[in-house]
Amino acid sequence: MAIAVLTVLITSPERVLFHGRAQSVVCPGEQGTFEVQALHRPIVSRLLAGVITVDGRVLNIRRGVLRVAEDVVTAVVEPRE
Repeated sequence: MAIAVLTVLITSPERVLFHGRAQSVVCPGEQGTFEVQALHRPIVSRLLAGVITVDGRVLNIRRGVLRVAEDVVTAVVEPRE
């Protein structure tokens, strides 16, 4: 049996920060940190300053917006360098 995975695209206005497949994405949302896994319900969330973690890979951000739909996670963020 295949393991369900997410397709993840995280970009800034200047470049792609991450594009690939993952089992988990953890994000700093307005109402606290939340995790997205395969089969997650559709959601749109504003992201606050903090860390996005994609299967252990860490991306520091200032803010952004995230959308989840049909096992696809798309985020546009302002990275913190």
